[in-house]
Amino acid sequence: MSVDSRSELHRRALDAALAQARKSLREGGIPIGSALIDPSGVVVALGHNLRVQTGDPTAHAETVCVRNAGRRRDWHTLTLASTLSPCAMCSGTAVLHRIPRVVIGEHETFVGREDWLRAEGTEVVLMNDPECVALMREFIARCPALWDEDIGVPE
Repeated sequence: MSVDSRSELHRRALDAALAQARKSLREGGIPIGSALIDPSGVVVALGHNLRVQTGDPTAHAETVCVRNAGRRRDWHTLTLASTLSPCAMCSGTAVLHRIPRVVIGEHETFVGREDWLRAEGTEVVLMNDPECVALMREFIARCPALWDEDIGVPE
């Protein structure tokens, strides 16, 4: 696969994740989205942070996306995209399922466990996407207590 086609694949995955982040925000949730795509660029699953909407503290975007993918045998061929650097739980989900590549929209507002992903041999692709950064900066400024709750910061 050429560099250009890989870049297009990464952009397609991140665009799908961004649409999910916007959906979560419209629902009153935390604006983080995720997508799983296959090597040909077909989106196989989507997810967005549902923690606020469902009351489930494990309903982070990446975890919801993987749940929505269902039972599969092709995890090792997929790319997981997230609008935000994945936390320890979501990184662990990618490692557990041997997802070889994680595309990250941004890590300016939060740096998850990219180190763990890399240590496990996962390719980490940081997109430094301005829309991803703006979504999170605006949300954190508007809802700091909710954000702290989502990432486990005590009062």
